[in-house]
Amino acid sequence: MKGKIVWALAIVGIALGVWLFSSPDITDYSISDDPEAVERGRYLVHAAGCISCHINDDGSLSGGMAIESPFGTFYASNITPDPESGIGNWTGTDVVRALKHGRSPTGDFYFPAFPYRSYAAMSDAEALDIAAWLMAQDPVANTIPGHDLPGWVMRWQMAGWNKLVDFAEPEMPIYDDEQITRGAYLTRYLGHCGECHSPRNSLGIIKYDQEFAGGDMPDGHVAAINASAMEKWSEDDLALFLFIGMKPDGEFVGGKMEPVIEHNTGQLTDEDRQAMAAFLKRGQ
Repeated sequence: MKGKIVWALAIVGIALGVWLFSSPDITDYSISDDPEAVERGRYLVHAAGCISCHINDDGSLSGGMAIESPFGTFYASNITPDPESGIGNWTGTDVVRALKHGRSPTGDFYFPAFPYRSYAAMSDAEALDIAAWLMAQDPVANTIPGHDLPGWVMRWQMAGWNKLVDFAEPEMPIYDDEQITRGAYLTRYLGHCGECHSPRNSLGIIKYDQEFAGGDMPDGHVAAINASAMEKWSEDDLALFLFIGMKPDGEFVGGKMEPVIEHNTGQLTDEDRQAMAAFLKRGQ
């Protein structure tokens, strides 16, 4: 009897391991060098906020920026096509796996300081366009230091963490308004605004019932951008803020939001900024 129990537990353990650690099944993709794909990728790189995190002092996306969190300090990776310290040897499949599933080319888990949970909503085609633009840039050699984390924080734990997020994440609403639908995608997913502007529980999982209600980081509080916080802002106020960082009272934003305006929302089309404003005012 004891032997049967041991075998049953072993089978359950193997099944659980496969469920938690199996690598996502992704089509074999190559990376295009077509100019139109590269141009689409340029826009998506700005919209996805890649530059404000991965930019180096030399203006390249060779990484190194320290990202402080309650779980330690993470360092933004080198996403130039340098074959040694960057992503020069990556395939299109590797890029899709990283952006949408949080896994490295070798199958290791990325930490969610990299917002792959939000990027999961982008299409494979969008991820490949991003890859096309990144691979068209000059390679820059810059070896990034390892993350500075307490000993109890390990990559394999992300297998269970991702499953917990799957259970916690609610079904998001479907909007009848095309503009709000676009704004929701840009704000909630591609621009991943909620990653900083939402509170999290002790495991670092977003409190989805308080989405955009403001967050706390080691260096200070991140402002709420939910409908109640934006009550006195008009949609045009919000769209202008996303363009040049000016608030309704005439003051300009500073701190970590400044490069987001410069490299992310300020580079979008007027239509996309207006869509984000419409979502923040009417879509929540």
